[in-house]
Amino acid sequence: MNHSRRKFLQLTSGLAVLPALTNIARAEAYPARPVRIIVGFAAGGGTDITARLIGQRLNERLGQPFIVENRPGAGANIGMDAVAKAAPDGYTLLLVSPGAAINASLYEKLNYNFIRDIAPIAGIHRTPNVLAVHPSFPAKTLAEFVAYAKANPGKVNVATSGIGASDHMSGELFRMMVGVDIVQVHYRGAAPAITDLVAGQVPASFAPMAPAHW
Repeated sequence: MNHSRRKFLQLTSGLAVLPALTNIARAEAYPARPVRIIVGFAAGGGTDITARLIGQRLNERLGQPFIVENRPGAGANIGMDAVAKAAPDGYTLLLVSPGAAINASLYEKLNYNFIRDIAPIAGIHRTPNVLAVHPSFPAKTLAEFVAYAKANPGKVNVATSGIGASDHMSGELFRMMVGVDIVQVHYRGAAPAITDLVAGQVPASFAPMAPAHW
């Protein structure tokens, strides 16, 4: 290899590496200011608590506040819409719930396209839903719950985290599979739904495991 060709390859190799080094330098500078984590439900639910735990850890690791901002309503659509319209600079994050997939089919028209407008970063956890009832409710087993609901059609209220939330869909699937007439009562998040369940304002909920356990 002659001297001029060797020199050319050295120069072009340096140019190829330069953009990568620039991107690394930019990544190391992030975050330079506080970061918002948008949660599409009221404070106190599983999604909210998860966001706060993650935000605290990121604050410790990266040295900038990660502030949880609750935007409840419409099965998390309000929060997702806010993130989709935010500047794509990494300073507005979204803690995604199952509603992100559910709402695409449930709502006829959304102001955003989740797949197009939201970029995934990492999977965090999976949480099953459980049927929980107030201690005063006559049924103590699943079979007893089904029997009671069939004997009292339209009289069993079931709390949900909101229209389109996973517990709402769990209740609808249960209703169709078992053939019972239950009434779903929609809240602005798991926390107020579980609060009313504990208080006996509603007798049952197909609640996510985390808020049901807390």
